[in-house]
Amino acid sequence: MAGKTRFIKSVTNAAKADVPAMPWARGARREAFIAKRAGLKLERNAA
Repeated sequence: MAGKTRFIKSVTNAAKADVPAMPWARGARREAFIAKRAGLKLERNAA
């Protein structure tokens, strides 16, 4: 049950946050971090 209560607490904390993390938000940020670490320059197109 300890894992279940931790999960419920994390869900309620995320719901209380102003801007919940969207599933697609991690991809671009992570891609930029990896490119920066590798020393590459990303070319992004505006939507």
